[in-house]
Parts: sequence; C-alpha cells; structure tokens
Amino acid sequence: MKGLFTTMIIGLVLLTCQTSCKVSKENSVFVPIKVEVPPRPAGQEDVIQLTAPKLDTVRVGFIGLGMRGPGAVERFAYIPGTKIVALCDLLPERVEKSQEILKKAGLPEAVSYSGTEDAWKQLCERDDIDLVYIATDWKHHAEMGVYAMEHGKHVAIEVPAAMTLDEIWKLIDTSERTRKHCMQLENCVYDFFELTTLNMAQQGVFGDILHVEGSYIHNLEDFWPYYWNNWRMDYNRQFRGDVYATHGMGPACQLLNIHRGDRMKTLVSMDTKAVNGPAYIKKRTGEEVNDFQNGDQTTTIIRTENGRTMLIQHNVMTPRPYSRMYQVVGTDGYASKYPIEEYCLRPSQVKSEDVPDHENLNAHGSVPSEVKEALMDKYKSPILDKELEETAKKVGGHGGMDYIMDYRLVYCLRNGLPLDMDVYDLAEWCCLAELTRLSIENGSAPVEVPDFTRGGWNKVQGFQHAFAK
Repeated sequence: MKGLFTTMIIGLVLLTCQTSCKVSKENSVFVPIKVEVPPRPAGQEDVIQLTAPKLDTVRVGFIGLGMRGPGAVERFAYIPGTKIVALCDLLPERVEKSQEILKKAGLPEAVSYSGTEDAWKQLCERDDIDLVYIATDWKHHAEMGVYAMEHGKHVAIEVPAAMTLDEIWKLIDTSERTRKHCMQLENCVYDFFELTTLNMAQQGVFGDILHVEGSYIHNLEDFWPYYWNNWRMDYNRQFRGDVYATHGMGPACQLLNIHRGDRMKTLVSMDTKAVNGPAYIKKRTGEEVNDFQNGDQTTTIIRTENGRTMLIQHNVMTPRPYSRMYQVVGTDGYASKYPIEEYCLRPSQVKSEDVPDHENLNAHGSVPSEVKEALMDKYKSPILDKELEETAKKVGGHGGMDYIMDYRLVYCLRNGLPLDMDVYDLAEWCCLAELTRLSIENGSAPVEVPDFTRGGWNKVQGFQHAFAK
C-alpha cells in the first residue's frame, strides 16, 4: 500500500510538471521554455567595456522631477565637473522646485521644459547636453533612453530601466549602434556594506561563491499615494511577476560576475495569491477588484552557467521589516546584510595581523563585532576614499549610496572609462519582470534566460570597477 501511495504521488507531480514544461522522452528531463535572442543588427558590435571620449565637464539634463529627480539634481550640485543644463517634468511646478535647488546651491538657472507629454524630446535634442538622467515612471524609461541615445546622449535611467524584453533589446541595440553609454541607476550596489563585501569576495575571502540572495521587501502601504496618478499600484494591478527586481539582482549579479565569466541560464518563479493589493484599492476607492495580477510575494530561483544559484524575492504588500536580503554563501564564508550585518568565516580565512581575537573564530557563528569592523576597514572598497565617503554621508541619498552612484558615473565619463554598470547589466537585472511572469503563467515552468551579450558573456573575467590611469 505504501509503495502504491508513493507511486501515485510521483505520478501527480509528473503530471503537474508536464502541464507547464516540455518533456523530452529520450532522457526524461524537462526542457525550459526557450526565449528567443534576436540576431545582432548587421554592422554592430557589443559594448562590453565600452569607452567614450573624456568629458572635461559633464553637461546633464534631467527628465522627471517627482519623487527621485529632485534628489538627483541636488546631488549633482555637489559633484565637481558637472553642469546642470536643463530640467524637465510634465508639471511646471516641479521644474520650479528644482530650479530652487540650483538657486540655493548658488548655481545658474537651467533651461526649463514642461507642460506637454513630449517636452522631454526637446531636452534630448539639445546639442549642449552630454548625459540625460531619466527619473520618470517605469513605463517611459526605455522610450526616453532610446530617444536620448539616438540624439547623441549618454543615458542614466532609474530602476527598472525596462519592463519588457522588447524594451531591453531596443536599449541594447541602440547603445551598440550609437556607442553611447546606457546605465541603469541601481544605487544598492554602492551601499557601503555591499561595496566592502564585494571587495572581500573579489579577494577570495569567501572562497568559491555558490549561492547569493537578494530581494526588494518593502511594505509600500504608506507610500502608494505619493506615486503620481497612481502609476505604481496600477502597474502591480496589471502585471504578474517580479516587477521590481533590480535592488536584489544588482549586488547578487556583481558577486557572481554575471556576463563577466558567468551568466544566468535558467529561472523558475512562483507567487502567492494577491490579497493586500485588492484590499488596498477597495479601502481607498470602494472598488471590488477581481483582476489584480501581482501576488503579495514573488519568489524566483536562478541557476547560472557555472552551477551557482540565486534566490530573489519581491514583496511590497505585507507588513515585514525592510530587507534586500543580500546573502552570500561561499565555500569558506558567509555574509548577510539583513536583519543585521554579519560575516561568518573559516578561521583559516582570517590572518592574525588583519583582525583582533582571530583565534576565537569558528565556521558556525558570526564573527564578533570588533572583527567585523576590522574586516570592513581592511577590505574597504578601492573606489572609496575618505573624502568621497564623508561627502556621500553628508549629501546623503539613502545614506550616501545615491551620491556615490552619481559620482562614479561622472568620474567614469570624465576619465573616458567603462562605466561600473553597462547596458547588459541593465538587461539582466530587468529581465525578471517578463521572464518571471512567463514562468508563473506556465505553472512555474523553468525559463531560459537570454544571453543579452549575444555570446560575449565570457569575454571579461571578473567584475572590477574601472580606474583612471
């Protein structure tokens, strides 16, 4: 009887899987859903390690001055070698508020664009702008990025920079064709703990990294009303899957050297039912919602070409402490940022001259606080010096990481260096929006992750920040 019961359970599992996956009868393995990689347009080359002519002064125009844009304007007022040329928003009063930021900083007034749906195009068409900084709602990010590059501008786009594979390929192809930088403004890779831990990983402190975790867990219940025209809640209502993955993906992918010696190969995603989204709408408007798409929690597992794994979560609906998870599992060590910053290392990985009390370390508990502090001091990211760190903490922006992000962007443009994040990073970190939906809607079937480099994922070995020579 027990054997019969086991056989029945196995049969049910196989039947469930077969409804969502293609099964190869020859070797009894499930074949992932294949996602087409369009051929590279004739005459184009990749933009891996792309460099552009040095810019003595980075002349910038800002599009989108609602929630994120004004903070960026204020940060750029502190960055040497920049000139704020133009400001654009659909609402004129927002442009005026950002003009006040310039005035307060003792900077000249910028050219204003507002009042019409396509006023931003006039900004992109100016011949005295080098960089277009886009901080609008998600739906307009890719369109604006493509248009700006087509008009000879480098672009920096707030997260997520693209919501569909079609948008992703348009950004890639345009960057390759125009040879213009297209960077996603993923600030979380510049948080101090992440920068330090990445440097530790690059120095081999954790051994061979096998598994990483990341997330965006942030109850937005108190923030929904601040999104203009309700655009963010509407997006969650309309689309299933991990629609905001980049804060978890960015640090995780840098740790695994994605498209710098490894690549994401397959993902599987699943979600819970949608409860709090419909409840919020009913509470606010009285509408009974039966078509809400985004589950309260979405969980995705990714496997790489080299046999490493990633766990990514999205939850903006339920009461939970804020977390980006950020966990690193290596053969010789472990790191975690949430709920507390901690390291766990094999004692052999720590030298006596590096940290105090090293003889009391073990491989099954967090290192003491004084050891953690010594490690973070020893492995401070090489892109940080004392002046930059102090300025970042003074200017702020999520504790300073926003300022470091903008500073690094300008630094690389002024020195003709590859940017820390390229258009393929943008693609890989944004692709979960569509690929997770595809997996979920097919019964959590495995889905192939496209090689957005079109064969160049192994061209560079290891992630490294660029430096001026």
